[in-house]
Order: sequence, then structure tokens, then C-alpha cells
Amino acid sequence: MPQAYHQDSSTEPQVIVIPFPFASHAAPLHTLVRRLATEARDVTFSFFNLAESNSSISALESEDLGNLKAYNISDGIPENYVFTGKPHEDVRLFMKAAPETYKRAIRAAIGDKKISCVISDGLLSFFAAEMAEEMKVPWIAFWIPASFTLCTHAHTDLIRSTIGIPIDGREDESLNFLPGMSEFRVGDIQKDIVSADFDLPVAIAAYRMAQMLPRAAAVVINSYEELNPTITDYFKSKFQKCLNVGPFTIMPSEPSDSDQNGCLLWLDGQKARSVAFASFGRALSPADHEIAALAEALEASGVPFLWSLKKSLWAVLPDGFLERTKARGKLVPWAPQVEILVHPAVGVFVTHCGWNSAVESVMGRVPMICRPIFADHFLNTRMVTDVWRIGVRIEGGVFTRDGTTRALDLIFKDEKARKKMIEKMGVIRETMIKAIGPGGSSSENFKTLLELISNHEA
Repeated sequence: MPQAYHQDSSTEPQVIVIPFPFASHAAPLHTLVRRLATEARDVTFSFFNLAESNSSISALESEDLGNLKAYNISDGIPENYVFTGKPHEDVRLFMKAAPETYKRAIRAAIGDKKISCVISDGLLSFFAAEMAEEMKVPWIAFWIPASFTLCTHAHTDLIRSTIGIPIDGREDESLNFLPGMSEFRVGDIQKDIVSADFDLPVAIAAYRMAQMLPRAAAVVINSYEELNPTITDYFKSKFQKCLNVGPFTIMPSEPSDSDQNGCLLWLDGQKARSVAFASFGRALSPADHEIAALAEALEASGVPFLWSLKKSLWAVLPDGFLERTKARGKLVPWAPQVEILVHPAVGVFVTHCGWNSAVESVMGRVPMICRPIFADHFLNTRMVTDVWRIGVRIEGGVFTRDGTTRALDLIFKDEKARKKMIEKMGVIRETMIKAIGPGGSSSENFKTLLELISNHEA
């Protein structure tokens, strides 16, 4: 490989951070790096990300760290490019240009300063690993979802050869041929893995990631060892270091002052455990007809609700919905989810069941109504509904007025079922808190990561 990096002899550690700048991937990696930067003040962390993603993160962070610097990179879209309308076209263009995009950005920002380590989102392993090897420094790969989702990616070839493609008729079969996955089902697997069309950019990146991870100096996971000890042991046997250091979302952080829509003040005026909170993350949302059906169910149920919904989707709500429900409902384009889920007025979380959302719901001891949309949502939903038993899956997998109303009734009117869910969440919550607390598994793994990052001779 041609020599692309000419570094000086400085011994001050300089860590390059390469997030995947789409959906909600960049923020958790930034959270981890902020904590590393706080603990390792003599190490400089350079965070290379799309401008829009950097802006959304900085708007939520209030602590100014002199050794954590953000740099904007190109989105990889050629000048005067005309989009064809193909799915994930922007991601595909970004991924194609990414190796050169990051190299140029790093050279411009860092110059000849000695780089001591490269941390990347696992989805960018296909070039980050080689970049680190070219620099002769450790590469650390970061996985944002739970450990069980990484397990499926690590066994993509085995899954496809064992169950066959397509999977029609086998959705309810157990994944007991994978370590630690017997309680999950074939139908829960990420659709990219079991699709006959294996050409989506993220699917390709995840497949290549699984092949590259054994080369990483450490694989860092936003999870905790006690979640699934069998999978933890498996990864420890396969990777040089497997460091579960999460869940990040429950780690201490600066209080948010970004409740510009007055959600918390509104919740203060509601009865305890009475409000349905609905939110579906930053990436994909349910189809328009499902959004309308959810609105109809919220109206028919009579339940007070707080709904975080993209402004562009307000137009699909039933005519007159906002006017008819204004006395007991609040619709906003964005809401401070972490603070909302620990508010005593919230009684249920209607969610896509992303990993961070599931963890945040556990921390607030708020039962979930799950409508998985894509990626790891289906595995997380199985964990929530069948393993942890702290929520319900929406009937038929899609929002309908009647099915959603029945789910709301189960949570709000079946006191016995509700009490059991809250008790179970209390136990799970304590396990998570113990993991990130003094002497906990995640805390000890974080110390190991900090030592690796801070090693001037790395």
C-alpha cells in the first residue's frame, strides 16, 4: 500500500474518530468519545463527520472539551449530481467516496501530527482497518446496537446457508444454531441479512465489518456483558478484545436544556403514569396510513399523549385531529426523549424499538408498545416482548386503529400485566446500573479501553 501519511515524532496521542454519519449512529460514538476525552485530557480526539450530523450533536452537548474537536467532511455527492431516486442513494455515494474523503479531511486537519489510534463505526471497517494498518496504529471498532445484533452479522453466511433464502414459512423457527440466540426467531433477523438482494450499501458494509473485526485491537459494544453471557464469551474467543462498555444512554451526562417545545412542562401537568409517549427515531417512520391509524387510536382511547413526529408527516394526520385532541394531547417535531421517559407522568412508550430507546424506556420503567421498522428493531422487539417481557408488539406488525387501541388498553387498564412489566424493568434496570457503576463489567471494560487509547506508544 502506498505511503499516504507522513507523521512527525510527537508523542502526544492523537486519536482519529470516524463515525457513520447517517441515522442515529454518530451521536452514541460521540458520547463515548466525550467520556474518553474527559478522562484522558492529554489525548486529542478529532471527530470527522458530516456537517449536519455534527450540528445536531453539538446542539445537544453543553460541555466544551478542548481536546475533542469536530471536523466536517464531504458527503461524497459529486457536483451537479442528479439523484435517480434509488433507495439509499446518498449512503451509496458517501460509502463509495468515504476512503478518500476521510483521508483528505484528516490530512487537512491533522497535518503531520502523529496519529496514535483510529476509532471507527463498525460499518466503516472496510477502509478504517486498512487506514490504521497503513498508519501502523491500533484500530478500534465500535458497534452501536446490542451484542445480539452483532452476533447475527457475525454469522451471516451460516444464517443464509442454514435457513435458505428467502425465508418464507420459517419465520417462527428458533435461532438456536447461533450462540446465545435460542430465544430469538428467524423472522427477527435483520432483513438485509436474509434478503435475496444483498446489494444495499449498509448490508455490504455490515457483512465486510463482520469479516474485519478480528483484526481490530478492540471491538467496543454499546451493551453490557450480563445481557447475554453466552454471546459475550463467544466474542471474547473471537476478537482480540471484546469490550462491552454500555449502555451509553444511562451514563451520567450534562442536563439537557433543549426542551424548546415545552414537553416537560406539559408533562408536569399530567397525572402519574397516564401519558402515552410516541416517537420513532430520526431515520425511518411508519407508513402514512399507519401514522393516521395511530392518531385514530390515540383519539379513540382517550389517553393523554405526547407525540414526537417529524413536521413533514403532520399532513397525513386525520382531518381535525389536532383540534379535537388539543385538550389532552401535544404534538411536537422533536422531544427530549431521555428526560421524557424518566418523567413520572409517562405510562407507555410507543416506539420503533431502537436499542437506545429500549434502554431508555427500561431506565424510566415505562412499558413499551413496539412497532419495529428496520435493521435491529425486530431483534430488540423480541428481547423486549418475549425475553424481558416488558412490552407488547403491535398486532400484525403494523399500526391499525383497533390493534393499537387494544395495546394501549393492555398497558393502561390491565393493572396486573402492567405491574409485572414494571417489576421486571426494575430488575433489568438494576443490572444495567450495576454494569456501569464502580467495579461493574462495563466500567472495568471502559478502563481497559482508556488504557488502550492513552498508550503513547500505541
